Amino acid sequence: MLMALGELPVAWSLPAADARAGWRALWWSVGPGNELAVMLVQKRNLSRSRHTRGWVGWSVAAPCDGVLVVVSGGVEHRTAVTGIFPHTTHLVLLPQSRFLLVQGRTHRDDTGGWERNALLYTAGGHPVSSLCVGDDIDYALSDRDGGIWTSYGDEGIYGDHPESAPGLARWDTDGTHTWSPRGRLPVWPLGGNAGATEESTAWLAWYSHKGPFVSRVDTAGDVTTYRNPLWGTDGIAVRGTGMLLTRREHGRSRVELSRAEFLDDAWVITGQEKLTVPGPVVLYCAQGRDGVLWLRAGDTWIRFEV
Repeated sequence: MLMALGELPVAWSLPAADARAGWRALWWSVGPGNELAVMLVQKRNLSRSRHTRGWVGWSVAAPCDGVLVVVSGGVEHRTAVTGIFPHTTHLVLLPQSRFLLVQGRTHRDDTGGWERNALLYTAGGHPVSSLCVGDDIDYALSDRDGGIWTSYGDEGIYGDHPESAPGLARWDTDGTHTWSPRGRLPVWPLGGNAGATEESTAWLAWYSHKGPFVSRVDTAGDVTTYRNPLWGTDGIAVRGTGMLLTRREHGRSRVELSRAEFLDDAWVITGQEKLTVPGPVVLYCAQGRDGVLWLRAGDTWIRFEV
């Protein structure tokens, strides 16, 4: 099934006035209350990769300020943000309107420890503390209790950082490592590619040399892992026995949206449709919250219900 652009459930787009004023929409996240958050940074503070397409090709070259746009219930709220540090790759929205800006990589410091690669911000947009949440972060999202879920790429998994090695982790906002899947996954991950929360449960999609998997982690920390029915998944959302999954055509305005049901202790795809979306779809294009899958296409965000 092919869905036309006018039929897409668009939640928010970067206003043309902002683009004309030099603002670029960079990192984004969905909060525990299904609120959309997008960080805007002035183009003059950014450098552009010659090789990376889409918004992920922009990066902060030196510390700067920005604006956090939060959209909830159709109402837009803007907060000035100070002290954005270079090489940020992820935004994580937390309860009480706090948020985290995360660098994907970290390195050993002069003492042999690990550099802090995440800044915690108040609701007013000011950094108050820093923490380390592992190395080579592929994916990051929060849960309702303010926990930070992360999945890692191969350089983190096969590197020296001990909490990155298992492939998946949970942290609190003090930087304490609170969960690891050690010994409870069927195979060692090679990298993470999607994530979602369903009430207090986390769902993390990852891949390995034996194929793609999706792990469910409950409030007690118990993990159950299933075969992911869609190779190349970059977005998931779960509600009960239903799941939505996306797979992008990287750098193009096309996405495959799949629906799956939990049948006989396995996730089975029951329908698929090709979507033409308003802009190119690149890395970090989707996030799931309580049965809603949010998809970024260029500077437009679309939401799909399970």
